[in-house]
Amino acid sequence: MTNYTVVSAKLPDQLYKELALRIPEGERSTFIREAILEKLEKTPRPDKIFQLEQSLNKLTKDVNKIKDTLAQLEILTHETGKINPHIFCIDDTDTKLINRLIDHRGATTTELAEFLETNRWLVLNRLRKIEKASKKQLGKSIIEYYPGVRAKKRKAWWIKEDMIET
Repeated sequence: MTNYTVVSAKLPDQLYKELALRIPEGERSTFIREAILEKLEKTPRPDKIFQLEQSLNKLTKDVNKIKDTLAQLEILTHETGKINPHIFCIDDTDTKLINRLIDHRGATTTELAEFLETNRWLVLNRLRKIEKASKKQLGKSIIEYYPGVRAKKRKAWWIKEDMIET
């Protein structure tokens, strides 16, 4: 035998009059109970929503990992006319340089060397290799050195945002 709990609800007068008109007095409680059950069947359970959300997040991470791997293998370019700048990276140092340029739009060789905790000649040589490789493959370089002042930085390297996907 099922135990029942009494629930009270405030209904607008118009709705109550309609309920009283359509449903006989002895059957109203059953009608309301069935209406609530019917509505609950259509509403997903919170634990199911949480499980679906976790599954979706895991799936998104997996897809992003696959995209990154394909981009590193130079198989995938996400947007037409735009290139993944990481395909020109040889190792982790190059990847950090590109990520720093993307995050800050540009940086001086000294700033990049301090960020990587290395000497600026290594940074300069790496940037030149990336510049040369991208120019050879694309016909244009994805990074550029600008000796003048731009965005309050003088003699800095800049990523060409119109060429790369973010």
